[in-house]
Amino acid sequence: MSTMTREEIEQGLQENRFAPGGTARNAHAEVLAAAAEASGDSELFRDALDNLINSYLYSSESTKMLVPFARLLQEYDKDPGAFSKGDAHSLFWQFKWVATAISESPEIPLESATGWLDEMERRYRIAGYSERPVRESELWFADVIGDDERAERAYARWQAADRDDMSDCHACELNGQGHYAMLRGDDARALEVWQPVLAGDKTCAEEPHRVLATALLPLLRLGRFEEARAQHLRGYRMARGKESLLPSVGKHIEFCALTGNEPRGLEILAEHAAHVAPLANLDDRLSFHGGVLVLLRRLKDLGHGHLPAVPYEGVPRTVAELYEVLRADALDIARRFDARNGTTRVSERFLARIGGAPLVDVLPLGVRSAALPQPEPAAAPVAAPVPAPATDGAALAELVRRARAARDLGHPGSDGLWAEVAARVGTADAVDPLVRVDVADHRALAAARAGAGDAAALVTAVRDGYRALGREERAALSELRLASVAAQSGAAPGEIRELLAVALRAAEALEADEPLRGRRIALAELSAIRLESYLRSLEATDAHDHGHGQERAHGELAAELTAFVASYAQSLPDLVAEAEEMLGRIALSEGDPERAVPLLAAAAARAIEAGRPWQAVDPLVLRAGVLMSLGRPEEAEEAARSGLAHAGELTDAEQQAVVRLTLADILLERADAAEAAELALTAAHWFDQAGLTADGGAQARLLLARAYAHQHRNADAAEVLRSTLPDLLEHGEQQALAVREFLGDLLRELGEPREAAEQYLLAAELVKGWEDPRPQAGLAQSAADQLSEARLTPEAVAAYERALELHRLSGDAPVAEVRVLRSLAWLAIREEVSATGVARARALMAEAAGILETPQGDAPESPELRSELAQTWHQLAQVLDRWVSVHVQEDDDEDEESGPAEPLGDAELTALRLEEVLLWDRAAGVYADLGGDHLAERFQCLNNAAWTERELGRPEAGAARLSALIEELRTWPEGSVPEWILPRAERTVAHLTD
Repeated sequence: MSTMTREEIEQGLQENRFAPGGTARNAHAEVLAAAAEASGDSELFRDALDNLINSYLYSSESTKMLVPFARLLQEYDKDPGAFSKGDAHSLFWQFKWVATAISESPEIPLESATGWLDEMERRYRIAGYSERPVRESELWFADVIGDDERAERAYARWQAADRDDMSDCHACELNGQGHYAMLRGDDARALEVWQPVLAGDKTCAEEPHRVLATALLPLLRLGRFEEARAQHLRGYRMARGKESLLPSVGKHIEFCALTGNEPRGLEILAEHAAHVAPLANLDDRLSFHGGVLVLLRRLKDLGHGHLPAVPYEGVPRTVAELYEVLRADALDIARRFDARNGTTRVSERFLARIGGAPLVDVLPLGVRSAALPQPEPAAAPVAAPVPAPATDGAALAELVRRARAARDLGHPGSDGLWAEVAARVGTADAVDPLVRVDVADHRALAAARAGAGDAAALVTAVRDGYRALGREERAALSELRLASVAAQSGAAPGEIRELLAVALRAAEALEADEPLRGRRIALAELSAIRLESYLRSLEATDAHDHGHGQERAHGELAAELTAFVASYAQSLPDLVAEAEEMLGRIALSEGDPERAVPLLAAAAARAIEAGRPWQAVDPLVLRAGVLMSLGRPEEAEEAARSGLAHAGELTDAEQQAVVRLTLADILLERADAAEAAELALTAAHWFDQAGLTADGGAQARLLLARAYAHQHRNADAAEVLRSTLPDLLEHGEQQALAVREFLGDLLRELGEPREAAEQYLLAAELVKGWEDPRPQAGLAQSAADQLSEARLTPEAVAAYERALELHRLSGDAPVAEVRVLRSLAWLAIREEVSATGVARARALMAEAAGILETPQGDAPESPELRSELAQTWHQLAQVLDRWVSVHVQEDDDEDEESGPAEPLGDAELTALRLEEVLLWDRAAGVYADLGGDHLAERFQCLNNAAWTERELGRPEAGAARLSALIEELRTWPEGSVPEWILPRAERTVAHLTD
């Protein structure tokens, strides 16, 4: 058996400390601890035990820390002097983790658990620490065993005790205080306590991650839905994939289950499928699986028990199967806790949790989730037919009256009313024959809208049914529908024209005293105008007459519609509104938006006048878009708001989505991001309802992400954008490029440089074949910046070099070239400040300066280029200063092996310092010429030069530089000099002359 050397163990410990938390890290830490113990090196063994405890903490195996902690405590008791001050502090700090682990371990008897708490209290008292952490540990132990009086006393003593360097951070303490308030039923108080954590004022390694998850249900219970949605988007993003935060992940799953977002909950469950297993930490297992069980129960209740869930112990499970397995396991764990504690508290709380009812029907989250399939109908038992219950005649008559009134008015709710009539009529015999034909008419109309193959037969049967009952005004409408069905099915123009003629004759044949005669004739005329335009366009296409023929067709259509408007403006405003909307659309197709605006306004006004406000929505929304394109945002917003106000009775989900998305887009352009986000969120929900998630839904989510970004809610924006990214990438190259770059920008702002670089590089691939190299150059440079930020130096160098090549191809980006060269210079000395690296950095800086010193065409030297030149000299001086510092440190360091291989002599160091001063002086001179906007950079250069003069043994020369600046700045107008510059300059002069 091979043994590890001390160096190998130390290297392993160093790597393990920065590894991601989880079982793999724990296994490695266990190997290192065993090797350290076998080495016989007590100091190394203590380090390995400490590392093992920390590894267990940030995983689902945190209760395993008890054994290594007990070993480390033994080491301390054997030789306290072997522990440094820091080591001893760490040991006592870990006592708090152990206290928590004891509460979470039902296999530890109550007496032993109490003994550990007593031992913690004794040791803290001897070491001189406050009892504050002890009382907090006691609180949670008392709570889990159901001793509420003891818990209350412990809470009071916790809050009363002094804070010291053994106390938890403020964020963690606020988490606990709020959690205790929530357990006592005071959600409002809990949220008040948590506010500094939720706002980001108090944070730590695991906060606000945990508070964001715990606050979700209190926010819902208090009706603060917008906050709950935002905290879910932000919080899940922080907790995703972190093993130590599985209880928080479970709370996010539970939140989805209780807000009508079961598909989102399933997606989160799938992302953590590997952890749906018997976790070592039983408390974490109970908490995580509890959230999962809420989701699974909800899915079962909705009829989705047959759906595949995630495997458990390697076996695929349906929703119903996984529910049963996890529930049985969780209840067994809860009973083990209860048996240890002598109460039923854990079981009661757990059963109450997994039995929770939804807290809101649907809370749109903004993120894209796949819709659940329709639940499978339950198999009907074979039995004798059961007669349908008798229908209340008066109730049916009233329903039919309402359905006919809605149909005659063209109300969007008509379909729903006729569907209800059809359901009530059923197969009953004693039903008015006219009602049966009306129901058949509704079904035929639905078939015609859907383009069903039997639509013409259904409409013909309805026509005949109405005629048999003497309802010629309804039969005439059916004749008109037959023409529309024929056009929709691609019938020959002659056949369609003949059907239109038949429909017009049927309308004209109605009795003169028939109230609907004029309307039927007008409707036949308007339908003929619309269909004739369609037929003419077909014939023009067949005759290969595209240009003038299209213009002629538009002209004829416009003339016919104008005549229709003149004829019926007073008598049939709703039909005239349709004609005017068509005229507006013709104007737009002819490239005349100014003519379209009043036509669309008139169409909306007539629809409202006719008592059909829902008919005004489409022209208002279209008008809003036209007004935005004309640069009239105030009028556009007014039109869109009017459209939304009249959309209340619309039943079409797509229409509801479009009107909201239109207004959201306008508001975002007008810098009202908060309302824009709310509207875009609702629009996305309506598009989902319409089955347009990948189309309109994707655009709504893109706008939602933009609105969040405008509010600096970058985490929310990134989460929404990520969820719909696959859809947006299918909407053309330009949009794919824009969303990749947008997501990269968001991730950069969130401090995730690796992920940001990936998006920039993917965006750069999209434009790789473009003739213009500038877009690819900019994206490559952005990727390089982020790779550098992520300390991926070779990858950053490659990306910068590619960006430089592309910038040079464009030939018009000197500033970009210079910035890339400076970045490459700094990367040359990042890993090691060596003679080779400094030489390369110097060469790159010189190349950058050369670009800026070369005249750029015939244009005068721009302030931007002069500023970049000063910055280049400034940064070259800093590079040289780094090189000098390495050698100065080496002179002061007793370990000669840590310095450069060939130290510089005094003459060389002096020459470098003189060069630094020269460069800083030159840069400061340019900044002075550029004026007050560059005063801070000028001061920095003079300040650096002054301290370097001191190193050269000429402090008075450095003081003179700054004194001259001080005298100059005192003559500047009041308020033109930043407050910090003069005091800092004066202090430096004092130091230099002391």
